[in-house]
Amino acid sequence: MMRILHQIFRTGIVTEPLPKVVKDEITVVGAKLEEAVKKYFRGSLTIREVDAGSCNGCELEIHAINNPIYDCERFGVQFTASPRFADMLLVTGPVSRNMEVALKRTYNATPAPKLVVAVGDCGCNGGIFGESYASLGGVDRVIPVDVFISGCPPNPAAILNGILRAIEKNG
Repeated sequence: MMRILHQIFRTGIVTEPLPKVVKDEITVVGAKLEEAVKKYFRGSLTIREVDAGSCNGCELEIHAINNPIYDCERFGVQFTASPRFADMLLVTGPVSRNMEVALKRTYNATPAPKLVVAVGDCGCNGGIFGESYASLGGVDRVIPVDVFISGCPPNPAAILNGILRAIEKNG
């Protein structure tokens, strides 16, 4: 244990700050998102993230918006483990045949009015997986989708923009 602590103190902080362009973009999008969340959700938007069969690239970017660098909670965005408390479903990946029923149940368990955002090329149209014996294709083939965020994977700014578009579209 002491060896690990010594290593940590010797190494120091190695996280690089965001480039100014990205930081400015996040600040602008975040301010608009915070305003929309306050207006339509009384200050707190709760999201349930659903992996419907993805490669986990999009999940890494979704986790990034929740880390200390992007910090989506400062804009009023929080994640929940239960669809019963969610205002929005953030769905990634092409819907695998094994996840079809689970995705429908999650959608049905989410209280109305519910927003659905398909994240990544796979969520939008099946991506490189397309439609096959194991994949149904995009999320919209199983549940209604409000906003599509393209990219493989989309960056955190694009994800925050997509969340904002979904709120504004249905607000």
